[in-house]
Amino acid sequence: MGDDLRLGRVAGVRVGASWSVLVIAALLTWTLATGVFPEVDPAGPPAGHWVVAAVTAVAFLACLLAHELAHSSVARAAGIEVEGITLWMFGGVSRLKGESPDARTEQRVALAGPVASLELGLVLIAAGIVLDVARAPQVVVAAATWLGVMNGVLAVFNLLPAYPLDGGRVLRAFVWRRTGDLRRATAVATTTGVGCGYALVALGVLTALAGTGAGGIWMALLGWIVLDGARTEREGFELRHLLGGMRVAEVMTPDPVTVAGDLGVDELISDYLWRYRCSAFPVVGADHRPTGLVTLSRLRELADDARATLRVHQVATPIERVALARPDEPVVDLVARLGPGTGRRALVVDSGGDLVGIVTGSDLDRVLEVAAAVGAGAAS
Repeated sequence: MGDDLRLGRVAGVRVGASWSVLVIAALLTWTLATGVFPEVDPAGPPAGHWVVAAVTAVAFLACLLAHELAHSSVARAAGIEVEGITLWMFGGVSRLKGESPDARTEQRVALAGPVASLELGLVLIAAGIVLDVARAPQVVVAAATWLGVMNGVLAVFNLLPAYPLDGGRVLRAFVWRRTGDLRRATAVATTTGVGCGYALVALGVLTALAGTGAGGIWMALLGWIVLDGARTEREGFELRHLLGGMRVAEVMTPDPVTVAGDLGVDELISDYLWRYRCSAFPVVGADHRPTGLVTLSRLRELADDARATLRVHQVATPIERVALARPDEPVVDLVARLGPGTGRRALVVDSGGDLVGIVTGSDLDRVLEVAAAVGAGAAS
């Protein structure tokens, strides 16, 4: 999940958001302005309902951020590096770098978010009561109360024992503490997460078929996200377990065969393709810094007459769209970044930007096969 919108730093933590946040903000504003607020304040002006609804939607996003900041603050206090926080349509994600050092820390980090949401919920509900006693406008009272209730719902939902939700992490910490085996604890927590995900999907479908409308659809979507998240976390943990502390420098092909950008495509085919057993060639400038990547699949797309007139730089993927890695980067981090659209290839550059190697899908497949064959400790 990437940061489409960069929102700066809060308490030293980089905060970003997906474009989907705008969708949920608009949906909340519309729901509050046309449904919730007119019921509690029928005599109020519609324009006022819309203004308060927009402010309430933004405040709810701020509550989501507070939930994630609680996770991040406890993690940082425990010495865990926090890469940042991303808000999106279904909440927020604190991107922590590495595992908790022990089960107690895992539990504290996991519980920090729900506790913060529960505290916010109680404060906001109390604020709603005070505002009502003080005869504040009913739409304002309703906004504070709604925010309080939603924070309570957020806390309760996140405490479901469905990894990677907070409750699933609490379950993992419990099993970890009882058994001393993080791998077994992760297997238990993710299996429970998969089961909860299926249950939410089924309940959502049944609810939608019963005629409740969007509520059932949203529940099914949440269930699918929990299901997918549990599977992804399990696969990611097993990958980290297999690869251990292996670095990109140990996997890459060093000093790859390179080509100049002004080389003719027909020369590339006649002088390089038959000579070197490579499926991709980094394109470099005179300073040996990469400017792109040309692949066999791209060359196959070219017509015969075009090959005689085009230069390599005209058909290569520009460097802005090529995955880059550092030699000291953990392999597991690189694998996570080589998703669809990357061709499972990355150019490896040093701190000065010079090309030092290339990682291909074949390199990754081989190291995974070797690690799986010789055991978890082989890669460390």
